[in-house]
This record gives sequence, structure tokens and C-alpha cells, in this order.
Amino acid sequence: MTLPIITIASGNPKKVAEIEAMLGPLPIKVEKQPSHLNVEETGSSYLENALLKAKAAAKITNTLTIADDSGLEVDALDGAPGIYSARFAESNEAKIKKLLNDIGDNPYRSARLYSVMVLCDQEGNEINHASGICWGEILRAPAYPNGEFESLFWVRETNCTYGELNNSQLSKHGSRGKAARELAPFLLKAIGIKRN
Repeated sequence: MTLPIITIASGNPKKVAEIEAMLGPLPIKVEKQPSHLNVEETGSSYLENALLKAKAAAKITNTLTIADDSGLEVDALDGAPGIYSARFAESNEAKIKKLLNDIGDNPYRSARLYSVMVLCDQEGNEINHASGICWGEILRAPAYPNGEFESLFWVRETNCTYGELNNSQLSKHGSRGKAARELAPFLLKAIGIKRN
């Protein structure tokens, strides 16, 4: 039996591995998008950006595709950086420095990681989308060196930063994990598996 192929529409190997681990139990073959594909995120929402990526990958690969767009939303910054998280500054180090500088000494440090995940068919039509939120707070300094925003984002439920979560914790508590669980029934239906 040939397993159906699902393409993860992302060039970020860490993100692909995370989503692949979440889809691990399903009878599918997971592939990453072609290396030459680079989609500009010009949407005005997470959903629009995720759709841009999923549609582009579907049209090139002729497979079912999953894409996500995620962002860090800090309450003290009125939800910024949000959909601009990836473009907040030139490097991870600069992003962290800018974020901490923008928050300053504000004691109100609550934040959330927000993810929207979409599933598209082989022609790039949206089958469904789902969202997930992980609540936490921003530390005053990164928990470990050379990290991304995840090194600053403390998840109370797990007593560690988002960047220190293992695959099982990411699936349960992570924003992508929550979105993936919500999307799973639609993926199963798309590959012809009915859940009782």
C-alpha cells in the first residue's frame, strides 16, 4: 500500500520536524517543501500567510499540504510582534534584544504564541484550518544562549521555556500541537480514513 504524501509547506527544518513528529502516528509519508520554494509572507493575518505557503507548495508538489503561520503576541506591546515575529529584526539576537527593550521594566509580561495551521488539497484549495494558543510570559533574559523568541517565552504549565519543550510537550501544550490536533480529523478524512 502506498502511503499518501503530505507536504509540510515550510523551509524551516525545525518547524518541519516539529509538525512531522505531531503527524507521526498517522499512516502518511511526510515530506518538506521543495528547497527552491520561497513564499513571501504578504498576508495581513496568520491564516492568509499560511494559505499562501500551503497553496504554493500544493501547486508545485501536487500533494496535500499543511502550512502554519505563528507569532508571539505580547500583551504589553498590544499584541506585537504578532504576524511580523519572523521579520521583527535581522537576527534572533537582535529580535530578543529589541523585544526586551520594547517591554522594558514593565511588570506585565504575559504573552501567547499563536499558530494557525491550514490543510490544502493537491490543487491548493483550502480543506480546513485550525488555530492553537500557548499562554505564557516573557522572561527578563533568555533561558539559554543562541535561541529564538522561544528562549524568552516561559510556559507555566511545563515549568520551562517553549524552546525547552520536548516533542511530547510540544504536541500537548504547544500552539502548533493544539492546532494540529484540531486539524487531524480533516486530514484523516482527506486521506480516506474515518475516525469512529
